[in-house]
Formats: sequence, structure tokens, C-alpha cells
Amino acid sequence: MASVVFYFQVHQPFRLRKYTIFDSDTNYFDSRRNEEVCRKVVDKCYLPTTRLIERLVQEHQGRFRASYSLTGTAIEQFQRWAPEVLEVFHRLAKTGCVEFIAETYHHSLAFLYNRDEFIGQTRKHSRLMEELFGTRPRVFRNTELTYNNDVAKVVEDMGFDAILTEGADHVLGYRSPAFLYNPPNCGNLRMLLKNYRLSDDIAFRFSNRGWSEWPLTTEKFARWVDQINGNGFVCNLFMDYETFGEHQWADTGIFDFLQAPPGQVMAIGSNDFLTVSQAVDRYPPSGELDVPHMISWADTERDISAWVGNSMQSNALHEVYSLADEVRACHSDKKLLDDWRKLQTSDHFYYMSTKYFADGDVHKYFNPYESPYDSYINYMNILDAIRARLKA
Repeated sequence: MASVVFYFQVHQPFRLRKYTIFDSDTNYFDSRRNEEVCRKVVDKCYLPTTRLIERLVQEHQGRFRASYSLTGTAIEQFQRWAPEVLEVFHRLAKTGCVEFIAETYHHSLAFLYNRDEFIGQTRKHSRLMEELFGTRPRVFRNTELTYNNDVAKVVEDMGFDAILTEGADHVLGYRSPAFLYNPPNCGNLRMLLKNYRLSDDIAFRFSNRGWSEWPLTTEKFARWVDQINGNGFVCNLFMDYETFGEHQWADTGIFDFLQAPPGQVMAIGSNDFLTVSQAVDRYPPSGELDVPHMISWADTERDISAWVGNSMQSNALHEVYSLADEVRACHSDKKLLDDWRKLQTSDHFYYMSTKYFADGDVHKYFNPYESPYDSYINYMNILDAIRARLKA
């Protein structure tokens, strides 16, 4: 038996407006642009894809299952501009076939810079998931699947049963992402690793006519999944939700592809679909996996260079987290705390990346800046405004 574990990341940042050193307005975010992008992706991806997932659950009488993480920043935008998206997610939650997992509320890199802030954001997100969908998350995924042994230990101490991360070749070596693993120095935490080859076949290569396996048919994909039998238990398909309708447009046939695999996969042998928690409950770990250095699911290197790869990014991250104690002590100014946390969203530092080779097109996706340097200057101008508010 091979169990397909679909996990979708749903995230939208609060993009910053153009901000000069002469600006004193405390509204740092481009509401018009954020609403425009949100509505665009809602229409192209979030609504049609979520309604399709709902139909798949119904058509297969609960045998089709999937898992999601929805960032706090995405949910706030849905609440403001697209409540109909949350309504469909509410219906999915009631089916019992969809699981919502935890992450940092603001999609931040807080673990690297401030553990208290990391724990605070994770707990805030878990409370939100419980309020919206009625169940406290058992599984955690760090921003962009960033992970090492230290992350695992902190996450286990917070009470989670499992964590998701990237099945990077340089970490796995001869081993397969089709098994579950234990992190070192953790008693019970389980690791589920992304099968990046099969995930990226859908997320990045689906419409590439130059790809040797194009077109990717459902029959072909079902055979690839079935080949896991005898060499593993799970096929972890982790991807951005925007894969469906936004990264891969509707006219590529991506929605038809998503609709067909459940039946094809379950028609071969005894293969099935599980949520992440169900996979953890069903399958035992197959050994310990040591990850001493930070990995992620980003770019060809599967490391954290997409966010900390140059001096601008490092400086911006250092400066925003250097304000942590002061901002967190301002209990009476909740807007200041919220603004500061929105500035932690990883996208702001991604826009500062100077990686323009194999991963250049990915870094330009929904990037509002003409250059990484413009992004850095704009960000630092806003950070100076935050400092001024602290002094006041």
C-alpha cells in the first residue's frame, strides 16, 4: 500500500507600500495592491481549487483526504476581502477529511532570530486554527519548510506529534522520503518529508512542453505513485496552493489533472489518501534522520539562502529582530506589535534576493519591486518609522 499525503500551503503576505524617509504615515501596507492580488488569486486558485477538493471528498465518499496550512496573514486577507474562501474551508473542515496544521502566524523566520517570538507566533496560529476549524493542530510546518534538529526539539517541546520538511537529497543520502523518520534527541516527534520530485512534477513541470515526461497524464502519475509499494509507505506531495490556477493556469489542464488522480491512484492495488496525522498514526518511523544544518523547500539548493543569502537580507533581518524586546514590551500598542510582526513575513526578505540564475523566475513572482535594492531601501525606511514610534 502507498498512501498519498497531499499538503497545500496557503499564504499571502501584506505587501508594503512605497515609503520614503520623509514619510510619517503609520500605514505601511499597500491595501489596494494587497486586495488586488488577493482577489486575483481567489478567483484563479483559492475558490476553484477548494471547491474541487470539496467535490473530490464527496465523490470518493471521504476516501480522498488532504492537509493545509493557512497563514494568519492569508486568513486576515480572506476575512477582509474574500470571506467566501473561508466558508469553503469551513465546509471542508466539517467533512473530517481535511486537516489544518500549524505554522508561524506571520509566516516568519522567527526561529532563526528569536525563539520566544517563534513560540508566540506558533501558539497564536494554533489558537486561530482551533477557533476557525474546531481542532487544535497536531502537526507543524515551519515557514517554507525550514528545518533542522533544533527546530524539531522546540516543536516537540510545544506538544506537536509531527513536523513536515523537505526531502533534500543531501540530507537523505541513500534513504527515501517515502518513509517516516525520527529527529535526533526527540522522543516521539515524527518527520514527514516532501517527495520533491513528484511534487515538483505537478508544481513546476506540469505545463513544460520541453520536459521529457510531458504531458503528465493521471495514468502515468498513478503508476509512479504505485511504484512506491515495496520501497516505502507514503507519497508526500507538498506544494503551494497557487500551483492550481495561478502558477499552472487553468488552460494547462491542471484542474482536470487534480480531479482525476484520486480515482486512478485508488484503482491500483490498495493505495489510498491520508492526512498528515493519519500517516503519522498508521506508519512507524524507519529510523533516525540527522539534519544539523538548516534546510528548506526553496530553490535548487534547498537551503535558506533565498532569505539570508546577501548582506541586505542579513542586515534587514537583524534590524527587525533587534526591536523584539522593545516592541513586545509595548503591551498597550497592539497596532505597533501587529505592524512589526507583519514586517517579519519571509516574503519581504525574499524580494531582496539577488539569486537570478536557475531560480530567477520564482523570485520575481508577485514581486512589487523593480530590484532587490529597492525592496531593501523601502523596507529599511519603514523600519526607521517603527523605531521612531518606539522612541515616541
